[in-house]
Amino acid sequence: MAGSLNRVTLIGNVGQDPEIRNLNSGSSVANLSLATSETWRDKDGEKQERTEWHRIVVWNDGLIGVIEKFVKKGSKIMIEGQLQTRKWQDQDGNDRYSTEVVLTGFDGKLLLLGDSGGGNREQNHNADRPGNRRSDGASSGGGRNNRDEREQRDDNRDRGRQDQRGNFSRDVDDDIPF
Repeated sequence: MAGSLNRVTLIGNVGQDPEIRNLNSGSSVANLSLATSETWRDKDGEKQERTEWHRIVVWNDGLIGVIEKFVKKGSKIMIEGQLQTRKWQDQDGNDRYSTEVVLTGFDGKLLLLGDSGGGNREQNHNADRPGNRRSDGASSGGGRNNRDEREQRDDNRDRGRQDQRGNFSRDVDDDIPF
């Protein structure tokens, strides 16, 4: 094997509200716990469940901002990062080890899949960006609402197809020989 890969992808629920700390160096760090569960039926047909808890450490300021605004206890998220084990000493001077999934720089990814209340936080997060539609029907990029935009699209569909630049052309299927 020429190389190696240290990549972790997890989908689960956040176990408690994330802890965000500002360091003396000016950077921030977010810590959260993520629960992943699997269920199965044993040989007697009884439902069994096993939950694994994962420590997540985020060093990416952009992701920390998203976590601070949108991630709470019970939120369903997907993360991608690297597995790291660090050594530390407890109060008695004994060596301890912690294995964490670390999200740093461009390597770390966080996807908001929803929350325990049934809402989709990813949708709400994207609504705050210019040009994206909000889930309440208003457009954050202009003064028109979704209904006006939908009517305009329907009118344009009747006239032809729109290319990526917004130009319309008439496609005639009669030229196809079959």
